[in-house]
Amino acid sequence: MARRRKQKQNDETLVDLVDVKDQASGFIEQNQNMIFGALVALVVIIGGIFAYKNFVQAPKLVEAQEQMYQAQLKFDQDSFAQALTNPAPGYSGFLDIIDNYGGTESANAAQYYAAVCYLNLGEHKAAMDYINAFSPTSDLFSIMKYGVQGDIYSEMNDMDNALSSYQKAASAGENEALTAYYLKKIGLWNEKNQQFQAALDAYSKIKKQYPNSPDGSDIDKYIARVSASL
Repeated sequence: MARRRKQKQNDETLVDLVDVKDQASGFIEQNQNMIFGALVALVVIIGGIFAYKNFVQAPKLVEAQEQMYQAQLKFDQDSFAQALTNPAPGYSGFLDIIDNYGGTESANAAQYYAAVCYLNLGEHKAAMDYINAFSPTSDLFSIMKYGVQGDIYSEMNDMDNALSSYQKAASAGENEALTAYYLKKIGLWNEKNQQFQAALDAYSKIKKQYPNSPDGSDIDKYIARVSASL
């Protein structure tokens, strides 16, 4: 769920065996030099990968994670501009982490953080660019990505695409808090547009599947409200 500006926190609006063996033996005998050379090359490649992962990538990953700390701290404090570029002396903001630590999980996560920062700063195009660059590695992150896209579209008053993104978020995986949250947004959107049956379907799904979620605790009043309009 995207962090939103404080004044909007309470705003409802919103992947034959013998023959084979004989053929293989003949191939090996006829191509010993080529096979030996290929094996040597493979060892070199594997060794290079091992060395890269252990002596280049691993330290880079650790360094990126260390650099993320101050940026995340500023993000949690709603200091979004500082989180992007200058969280603390000697520490990188999310934008530099993306540029300097490409290929790491931290750089990927920084794409998400940067999108949410720009969303809260009102820079919608930048927010959309960064959330589109974020690569989800699980259903949870897919929910988060589509949800932020929906929030960006909502801020841009593109409500059709906002609804489409919230629907993707609600169907991207099963998470009690987030799935219910986006189902409620779908319900509110449909209720506002007098699509009362669609709103009821969204609210009823929360009641049936996510009754213990934060949005499930008072869902009965929403169900009652739209039921009265049918």
